[in-house]
Amino acid sequence: MAIIVQLDVMMAKRKIGLMELAEKISITPANLSILKNNKAKAIRLSTLDEICKALDCQPGDILEYKEDEDGEEN
Repeated sequence: MAIIVQLDVMMAKRKIGLMELAEKISITPANLSILKNNKAKAIRLSTLDEICKALDCQPGDILEYKEDEDGEEN
């Protein structure tokens, strides 16, 4: 996938754990873990909004676009 989720990096910078962030943004730890480990296929804008508020960051701090190595888009 061309979109890389770097939530774990921002969480480390802010020194916040998975359980604490999940509680702050009212999401299950399992769903947050899927997002954090770059396994999610989609994210709601409202969830992204809550993450950015809780971590005091911009969406670009969490999401990165990288072209697929094979040059094809999925």
